[in-house]
Amino acid sequence: MSGHADVIVVGFGAAGACAAIEAAEAGVEVLVLDRFGGGGASALSGGIVYAGGGTVQQRDAGVDDSADAMFDYLRLEVGDAVSERTLRRFCDSSPEMVTWLEQRGVPFEGSLCPVKTSYPNNDYYLYYSGSESAGGFRDAAKPAARGHRARGRGTSGKVLFAGLAGAAKARGVRVLPRTTAYELMTEDGAVTGVRVRTLRDAPRWARGAHRLLGGLSAKPGIYVPALRRVLQRGVERIERRYAREAALTARRAVVLAAGGFIANRALVREHAPAYRGGLPLGTAGDDGSGLRLGTGAGAATAALDKVSAWRFLTPPSAFLGGILVGPDGGRFIDESRYGAAIGEAMIHAHQGRGWLLVDDEIVRRARAGVRGESQWFQWLQTVFLLRRGRVSAGSLAEVARKAGVDPDGLVESVRAYRADDADPLGKPAEFVAPLATPPYSLVDLSIRPNIGYPCPMLTLGGLVVDEDTGQVRDGEGAPIAGLYAAGRTAVGICSSSYVSGLSLADCVFSGRRAGLAVSG
Repeated sequence: MSGHADVIVVGFGAAGACAAIEAAEAGVEVLVLDRFGGGGASALSGGIVYAGGGTVQQRDAGVDDSADAMFDYLRLEVGDAVSERTLRRFCDSSPEMVTWLEQRGVPFEGSLCPVKTSYPNNDYYLYYSGSESAGGFRDAAKPAARGHRARGRGTSGKVLFAGLAGAAKARGVRVLPRTTAYELMTEDGAVTGVRVRTLRDAPRWARGAHRLLGGLSAKPGIYVPALRRVLQRGVERIERRYAREAALTARRAVVLAAGGFIANRALVREHAPAYRGGLPLGTAGDDGSGLRLGTGAGAATAALDKVSAWRFLTPPSAFLGGILVGPDGGRFIDESRYGAAIGEAMIHAHQGRGWLLVDDEIVRRARAGVRGESQWFQWLQTVFLLRRGRVSAGSLAEVARKAGVDPDGLVESVRAYRADDADPLGKPAEFVAPLATPPYSLVDLSIRPNIGYPCPMLTLGGLVVDEDTGQVRDGEGAPIAGLYAAGRTAVGICSSSYVSGLSLADCVFSGRRAGLAVSG
């Protein structure tokens, strides 16, 4: 088998689909490759796109926002991952990005969630998805709800990807599933195509079995890593037996959009050894194959040590009134911060250990309110925490001893928290609770392999690219002819710090950027 196209896109998730759509709309012949059937981590995600600056949905919900306010907030989160000029372009183009997605079949809705949550229930599709309203952020940047959730029940990443996939195919994009790119072809320093192993001509039963095993590996395999490993071994046996090699030529360029490397345990141990015990958020295709292809052609990498680890307190929103403490009983973060900020603080300050102190009043409000605020999986996690992840006692010192937390440190943390002055860690007053109604409980939020309360993790770094085009750069900073990257295969907007929706928004932003660049 041999073949060619103007542009070959490796990976059919949100970034790859957006690159393919932009290129196809410019009249370019596009071939997309995917090891499985497409979707990747994008389809497994919550379908949140971080957008602001006055989107239609924000206006419908009565949310007052501007590109300046969005920029002021993201500048604090993004750091130096990208230049201020790129971040400004991202913010300024944000309303148009959401409109672009809607015009290509991705539905959104301006229904504003009334409580702070990690992910809204099926009544709401716009919410505060980061740390916008937390202390230290609201003073620096006017807060606004910017988490735009694709409209669909449950985790709606599948709805977002379905819209993009349909738009790509309607524009003539060819998709070659069950095809693994293993090497870039080069000539005179320029990338000219890819070498692949494909099941295109395999027996029908083998392609069907690969589809079934790959689908189950993605979900429910994402929740049970041991099951995923078993299923993946079956996938690999089919590939070894029936895949055939082929050389595919790209007349213009290759775009790498193959996801991150959270499924590659060896790479995670090498670059981010502190991040262990979490749930890999992605598919088996998030194995660093895009990185491997790029570095094989001389590409530079950056931010490979950046991993987002999510330790959400909400729902239930009542939990925001508690305080997070480490083994020494001391608080270490404003509890209203985004879950990835909490996870990072736990990992780097306390080796992933932490407890939430709540009193009886908070426990009663949590039990009463969690069902109405939650998706099914969030409700089950709260039930697990309150039944199996909690110890209780009539005094602070006693509950600390039961949990293995320093009693003196815990008592001092509560004393400071109850003071009449502003919260010492900056938590906004509306989230502060008295913690004065015994019995007291310490809820164990420590990060470890745990099916009842897992800690999802994803990688944020990747190949270094030109921020105007997405063209991949080599170790000397020079562009590699014919090679582009997007999404989590590339360094991007969220490569320093992550809030919900920023990765998908960057997939759209960087995917479109690459698609436009290869069309010129």
